[in-house]
Amino acid sequence: MSGQGFARWAWAEDIMGTTVSIHVITRAGSPRAGSEAARACFAHLREIDRVFSTYRSESDVSRLRGGAPLDELDPRVRDVADACDAWEIASRGRFTAYAGHSFDPSGYVKGWAVEAAARQHLAPLIATPGVVAAGINAGGDMQLFTSDASDWRWSVGIADPHRPGTIVATLEVVDGAVATSGTAERGTHIIDPRTGAAATSVASATVVADSLTAADVWATVAVVAGADDLSWIADASTRTGIVISASGAVRRWTGATEIEVGMVDAGRAHLTSMPLSSRAA
Repeated sequence: MSGQGFARWAWAEDIMGTTVSIHVITRAGSPRAGSEAARACFAHLREIDRVFSTYRSESDVSRLRGGAPLDELDPRVRDVADACDAWEIASRGRFTAYAGHSFDPSGYVKGWAVEAAARQHLAPLIATPGVVAAGINAGGDMQLFTSDASDWRWSVGIADPHRPGTIVATLEVVDGAVATSGTAERGTHIIDPRTGAAATSVASATVVADSLTAADVWATVAVVAGADDLSWIADASTRTGIVISASGAVRRWTGATEIEVGMVDAGRAHLTSMPLSSRAA
């Protein structure tokens, strides 16, 4: 996230069980920008964590799981439950908030919360003189914005899940979201709701979409579907994505079309830089 003629300002806090960092890019020589927006983003995410954390006994989600009526809880819990139900239908059962037989919206909430905070507090910065881009990174899941008047590109590296510290591909994003899921970072933690078994065939799945909410859900779907099944991309409206299997096989798509790639070999995947944008730069 750098470039000649630009300055980067960054802030970071640990929230929602991960490190959240905020980055604002300005033209060299422009005043520092983004401090208030960063504080507002962090406060927004802490509030969402207060309501939705499954690790806090006093959270609204924990109270719901303990038998409290939905009508007595924060109204956002119902909104999230409805959204999770809609995603379960859209994913044809590959995503659910009920994989453990109790309500756990964690697979939805982080992406949704980070996107909402970014759109409310960071996106308006793009109109500030001297600011060319702003973005948020929550444990590798990103929502990114760039000014129409700038040629800035966000360069996002995709880690090799089989060789820590190495990169298998680089994505260049103007505006959009990037989300990654899989077993490489957190081990086996995703359950296939159709079978109740752990999803283990995908080491890493990275999805690029307009929205981090969508990218995060579809990355989970990619892990659940498995490395041999890309049928879901026809319904997903993602921009592109890469799935790396537990054996090192690589599958990549653009839109709803799969692109021939190959294997991860000696720390190198046969991938090229992919410029991605929802608009002309």
